[in-house]
Amino acid sequence: MSTVRPHPLPAHALLTRYSDNGAYADCFVADVAPGISHADYVTAFYTSWLFKLERLVLLCLVAKPSTDQQAGELARGERKRFAAWSVEAREPDQLLVCDYQGKTRSWLMCEAAIEDGNAVTRLYFGTAVVPVIDGNTGRQTLSFLFRALLPFHKRYARALLRAARSRLASRSS
Repeated sequence: MSTVRPHPLPAHALLTRYSDNGAYADCFVADVAPGISHADYVTAFYTSWLFKLERLVLLCLVAKPSTDQQAGELARGERKRFAAWSVEAREPDQLLVCDYQGKTRSWLMCEAAIEDGNAVTRLYFGTAVVPVIDGNTGRQTLSFLFRALLPFHKRYARALLRAARSRLASRSS
């Protein structure tokens, strides 16, 4: 299967409401075997070894606990809050969550696709960072901290998607 790679944000993505309004938004994709459901993907993403480390950090730093069971409930639409996020929007193949401070959004989508003549499930993962208003100019801008951490963010986003893809691949083999 393909590697994790940057991809244009699809026009129908729930995340476009932010990219269209001046927020930073990215999109990464990876392909897995066909037949993976959106609920399978969301569960695998939030229960991957790498995301479990993030969940531990959230527990220790901001007292936002979460469990694998809660991740499954979020994936199946049975839960509106998970760790530091709440569901902002949901469609059968997409999930958009907002962090508890309202500064970032995370988006997960999957759809059937054809890659090199083969049927695959394409996994999408994206992030939006809401700009802040500069007190001196009144213009929207991304925080200095986010701009400084952007290279790390892009590597981390790819690693998260890679971990979810690996989890899904190990389940189907």
